[in-house]
Formats: sequence, structure tokens, C-alpha cells
Amino acid sequence: MNVDTILAAFNRCGVESLLIGGMNFLLRHQPVLTYDADLWIQPSPENRLRCENALSSLDAAWGETEEVWGLVARRAPGWLGHQSVYCFTSPHGSVDVFLTVTGLEDWRVCFERAESTVTAAGVPYRALSDRDMLACQLALPEAERKLDRIRVLRQCLQTGAQL
Repeated sequence: MNVDTILAAFNRCGVESLLIGGMNFLLRHQPVLTYDADLWIQPSPENRLRCENALSSLDAAWGETEEVWGLVARRAPGWLGHQSVYCFTSPHGSVDVFLTVTGLEDWRVCFERAESTVTAAGVPYRALSDRDMLACQLALPEAERKLDRIRVLRQCLQTGAQL
């Protein structure tokens, strides 16, 4: 997994996005095993096209079924937007792109609360806030919640500290 390459591609293409999920938690709080980078994008048609370009530059592959699975660069522009979550493979790691996130408000509200930060290699990105990460966890069915993550997020919110 090369999150720096993935984030850099989204930055180069001007995609308005927020890093969410396990990779956000890993980079900002504790080392946890994660297999993908989850990005919530601003869902406008223009931003979806920028996201399509970023995914193409990463040699990402996707398909509605195994029979049509292939490089997204071969798709006609405008294909992204018919479902709320997409799961891609790429030589740089798996990428999940969300157009909506259960438990969260409007994308713009969450973007304004998000933290601007950088990876260890210096790649800038916007990170979903701890408040919103916690809201995502609490919106999950109880059996799917990550209790350690909830505990850490609550502690950070109470103390105002990063772990």
C-alpha cells in the first residue's frame, strides 16, 4: 500500500476529498492494520471527473461485475456516480471511493471540520475529523463497530489530544 502515491494523484488532479476510515485512523492516531485507502469525495459532477482522472493515473481497475472488470482509464468519462461506494484495485493499493458516508452530514460541513495534515513523506491531505470518525463508527451496526477505535476517538475528543 502506497498511500502517498494515492493521495498525491488525487492532489494532482484537484480532487476535493477527505481521507476517512482505517488509513486516516492509522496516520493520525494508532498503527492499525488496514488494506485500503478510503476517500470520501465531494460528489459534484466536476469533482467526480477529476476523481476519474486520478484513478486513471493510478492504473486503477473496477467493474460492475467480474466480466466487465478492467482499467478505469478505458471507461467513457462520467462513469463515476451511479452508486454510493466504489472499490478499486491499483498497483499502489486498494482504494475505496465514497460519494456518501453513513452517519455523516453534508460533505462540505465535514470538509470544513477536517484537519489539513501531511503524511510522513510530506504529502498533504484533508483528514476526517475525530468527531466525524466517531460518528461513522457509531452509525454502524453494533456488531461492526471497532470498539478500540471508538475508545481512542472518545479519549482524543475529551482531552483534545492526538495519540
